[in-house]
Amino acid sequence: MHLSTAHASHPREPSSAQLARAAEVLGLLADRTRLALLHTLSGGEADVTTLTAACGAARPAVSQHLAKLRLAGLVTSRKDGRRVVYTLQDGHLARLVAEALDHADHELSGIPHHG
Repeated sequence: MHLSTAHASHPREPSSAQLARAAEVLGLLADRTRLALLHTLSGGEADVTTLTAACGAARPAVSQHLAKLRLAGLVTSRKDGRRVVYTLQDGHLARLVAEALDHADHELSGIPHHG
């Protein structure tokens, strides 16, 4: 099932590789700190100091989570002087994070789910 018509050329049933990769990505999202980092990055690029303040975790933990996300190909990094700046790899991930947070909001606030 596709939420977007942008990839209408994809087969109806996901391949084994697609299912495996989706499970890997969702597994990485199943951590509160990584989810907070990705949510912050969905608003634009940020450095470790900004990300640490935004997610409330210790700087070493943020750096470790960013390394995992970078190795998984979910974020990219670039040097900006002495800073390392991180960016989300693509808009699909930003939408996935937003949908997960919207779902949680509906669950917690009692707002009816969409059909």
